[in-house]
Amino acid sequence: MAVKSVIDRLEPGEYLDSYRIVDRLGAGAFSEVYRAVDEGGQDVVLKCPHEIVLGDSGAWDRFRREMKITEHLDHPGIQRSLDPHRSRSRLYMALQYVDGVPLRQVMREEGRMPPARAVDLVRQITDAMVYVHGHHVFHRDLKPDNVLVTPDGRTVVTDFGIALMEGAKRLTFRFLTAEMGTPDYMAPEQVQGKRGDARTDVYAIGVMLYEMLAGKVPWRGKDSFATMSQKLVGPPADLQAAAPNVPMGLVGIVHKALRRDPDERYQTAAELLADLDRWESIDPDRYVFASEKKLKESSQAGLVLLIAGISVGFLLLAIVAAVAYHFLVVAPRG
Repeated sequence: MAVKSVIDRLEPGEYLDSYRIVDRLGAGAFSEVYRAVDEGGQDVVLKCPHEIVLGDSGAWDRFRREMKITEHLDHPGIQRSLDPHRSRSRLYMALQYVDGVPLRQVMREEGRMPPARAVDLVRQITDAMVYVHGHHVFHRDLKPDNVLVTPDGRTVVTDFGIALMEGAKRLTFRFLTAEMGTPDYMAPEQVQGKRGDARTDVYAIGVMLYEMLAGKVPWRGKDSFATMSQKLVGPPADLQAAAPNVPMGLVGIVHKALRRDPDERYQTAAELLADLDRWESIDPDRYVFASEKKLKESSQAGLVLLIAGISVGFLLLAIVAAVAYHFLVVAPRG
């Protein structure tokens, strides 16, 4: 059997160790991805690093970290690593093949989703993140393209290429940074160059839920830089205005997940999951934060003063009009 070198693209029918290549699924920043068949005839996914990875120690370490992370996780909502201890002729990952389509495709085909449908999908993703975070791993690149939906409606999270293990050293390399992600789903702290944590994944889940309900993302810039800048200076577009059919309790959940300050978001995926489990009975008033409450009270006080001022003004005008009427009309007649 022919085995290609690490820098060559594999073609259908060729072998990588005992895996026979079926077709090429695509490519990412770090790797080529193939569908293959193992010795038992089962479909698998092979993730093979690009040549660029071999020439940069940071990229090499990152790929190795992804391998370690995927080998560490075992959850039905996470794409599993296969044969992690098997001898390999070169660096690559063998992963579970998931019979499904990207969530992106589902969202494109279904358009704006009913609340129950959107919550069902996001709840599954959040449940997987509860498990992942429990193993001290943060995905940091959650987006519809990295979630597969099976024919029976299950979600499976994929691609831990920029995931972080808590306490791990910072990795950088000359072509990309350690905090890269997809602008629409990046949390403000990622835009600022910070590493991120569980709350970063909560934020991305909030963006996806918003997009499922509204049919669009909360920020729309003319380019990636404009989108990222908007996240640092302004709130997301109001979900209630974009999707009036969404109950206010669910609107509150989404906006809490999307708070610019990580300390004002859900602090864990488990907290978010708890609210998603009872979204139909959520009291939206509980999502008024201190900063918003102060602004709201200030606005209300200003409105009261404005109304009072207008009322006093009308009263004074009435008095002036009455006095003028008396002296100009009534008095002369007398």
